[in-house]
Amino acid sequence: MSAFFFGLGYSSTAAAEWMLREKQFVGIGGTVRTAEKAAALRARGLRAHVFDGTKPGSTLAPDLRQASHVIFSIAPAGDGDPALFHHRADLDASERLEWLCYYSTVGVYGDFGGAWIDESAPLVPRNERSDRRVLAEQAWRDYAAERGVPLAILRLAGIYGPGRSTFDKLQDGTARRVVKPGQVFNRIHVEDIARITALAAAARLDGTFNLADDEPAPPQDLVTYAAGLMGVEPPPKIPFSEAEFTPMQRSFYADNKRVSNAAIKQALGIELLYPNYRVSLDAIWEIMK
Repeated sequence: MSAFFFGLGYSSTAAAEWMLREKQFVGIGGTVRTAEKAAALRARGLRAHVFDGTKPGSTLAPDLRQASHVIFSIAPAGDGDPALFHHRADLDASERLEWLCYYSTVGVYGDFGGAWIDESAPLVPRNERSDRRVLAEQAWRDYAAERGVPLAILRLAGIYGPGRSTFDKLQDGTARRVVKPGQVFNRIHVEDIARITALAAAARLDGTFNLADDEPAPPQDLVTYAAGLMGVEPPPKIPFSEAEFTPMQRSFYADNKRVSNAAIKQALGIELLYPNYRVSLDAIWEIMK
């Protein structure tokens, strides 16, 4: 088996390196936006190619055409998914293609007033980013059906892990404890994304699944807990009505729901490595110390 990742970002690079450690695949390629990052990833054993989403990547076709498993992690643009738009012919030419995977977002569900939902919930996205994700999901379902290969759509909750956590925000002074009564979010540790992607690839999992933790929680609780581990005072509480946000930050607070992960755990016969924010933050802090 060989794998190819469109968009070797934080989560997909973790998944690619998990596959390398597990020796599941004979080769792993993928794309990044700059030559500098491509060189850095090549040094870590990944066959990285430059693809910025605005035009076809000039070097990636041979690796893509040899891939048995292809994972898509690039945010869709206004004209659709860049990988499908620019490299459909290369996917069509792949005679070894066995499995497709698309990283989507739980943002496609929209707002449910804090209620529990699963993959059967209607999709009522509340911003353009999530609207595009809904369209991209369907585009990949259509393509997978045409090719006759399984497709796993993984809807990711808020991603965190080493180098991308509340600790980093506390250290750089950007952490805030904004309190919106009743507001909760699910999260997912990057290593759970990596492991589940690898397991799903090996099983050629087909279907749509949420990747979220077991315990949706108010965002201010993470700041308080992380500050306690660091031995620092948490920032003061700020009522939501008084907080200043960028438009993107405010859009996150427009959605309030508790996302069930039961389907992916049942499909793969697993529990999460990091089932809640306390376990996750404890592990991240041990690495940082």
